[in-house]
Amino acid sequence: MVWPYLYAMRKIKLIWDFRGPAAEKTAEHHEIHLKEYIAMEKLPVEITGFEVKTDMHAIAFMVVTDAEMIQVRDALKPHRGELFN
Repeated sequence: MVWPYLYAMRKIKLIWDFRGPAAEKTAEHHEIHLKEYIAMEKLPVEITGFEVKTDMHAIAFMVVTDAEMIQVRDALKPHRGELFN
């Protein structure tokens, strides 16, 4: 059976949205806390970041696998998520 293996390898981008004139700085700072959480929990997560969407909207994100998603979601309460390619 192949599909459970593929499902386990799926990557999910968990996203925190920040809005307003300080959105970029807030998202950039939030990424620091995401990295601290990864280190504290000893997660095998390698992809984090922040992106400026507009001058009033920025995001911080972390890419996790399905195996890590529930733990991170429950602890850090991301605003949304999407599949990551």
